[in-house]
Amino acid sequence: MDVAGDDGRWPLSSLVKRSFSLAGHRTSVALEEEFWAALSRVAAARGQSLAGLVSAVDAGRSAGQPLASALRVLALREFFPTN
Repeated sequence: MDVAGDDGRWPLSSLVKRSFSLAGHRTSVALEEEFWAALSRVAAARGQSLAGLVSAVDAGRSAGQPLASALRVLALREFFPTN
């Protein structure tokens, strides 16, 4: 288990790349393992596979918004709702 260092900061997680088939083409997304874990929980709660969740986010994101960014925002909004 990670713990904060003497300076109070948490160690940075390295990026984990996963590949998906989205809209008929293969693409890779690199996110921190913590975000993959959060997205897996979101997908399970919605009765979706992780690939299904990623596909839905891909289809609904704004033009020009990177997929990795859209996925991080989804995870944050699920665990820290603003409403």
